[in-house]
Amino acid sequence: MNQNIFMAVFEIGDLVEGIDDTVRGIVREVDNEKITVESDEGFLLEFAPQELIMVPESSEIRVSRRQVTEAKNEKELPKKRKQPISKPKERNAPKLEVDLHIGQLVQSSKGMTNHEMLNVQLETAKRQLEFAIRKRIQKVVFIHGVGEGVLREELYYLFRRYENITYYDADYQKYGLGATEIYIYQNP
Repeated sequence: MNQNIFMAVFEIGDLVEGIDDTVRGIVREVDNEKITVESDEGFLLEFAPQELIMVPESSEIRVSRRQVTEAKNEKELPKKRKQPISKPKERNAPKLEVDLHIGQLVQSSKGMTNHEMLNVQLETAKRQLEFAIRKRIQKVVFIHGVGEGVLREELYYLFRRYENITYYDADYQKYGLGATEIYIYQNP
């Protein structure tokens, strides 16, 4: 008698869903112990009446033409690309670094006097400074190291001979106390 109660609920053409399965379809046949459902994919499947529930017609999603048009237009709009934002550190980053440590400038400093080493370092600094001026490079960092400050003072003497140059300590976080940055004012 229980089966007749369930069978009376379903009629051919009803929209149903499986309770435990993700099946949705239309009832095509109602027998004593089984209900045949044609799934949305077109397969004929058999269920016991207690495995199905009715789906009210209003549960379908309805979309107006205006909503479809708006969705299409929104999808067709080109997405705005984010412009990379240059950070202040990157914007102010020096364009040229000149390491004046003697080990970077000569193969071996063995046999060289302090005076000869200083002259090699100063000549390199002057050559790189002239190069930067010619190539219109505005910022140059001269890495001289901490030491006793002799090279640093000689560099300052060299920089003071140029009117279009200002010099100051380079970024402490990057170079510590052993570097001087210069700014070369460019003529228009």
